[in-house]
Amino acid sequence: MATLTIRTDAEVERALGVLTSEGQSRSEAARSAILEAERSHRRARLRAEAEELRNDPDDVAASRALAAEMEGLRAW
Repeated sequence: MATLTIRTDAEVERALGVLTSEGQSRSEAARSAILEAERSHRRARLRAEAEELRNDPDDVAASRALAAEMEGLRAW
């Protein structure tokens, strides 16, 4: 396992105090925060991509055409 060294300020120390108040170590709190930040970043990228597709007239038209085609198949 690699080691990460960071400098903290008063705000980070306060946050670490909250996160470690129930027995979690500073290392565990930092690892959890990094993983949560990565998940949040990934979700934000996916939301942005979905928004782009939602606003893309060509993609909207293709989706509507596919839905119409699927509706036609369902009638059988």
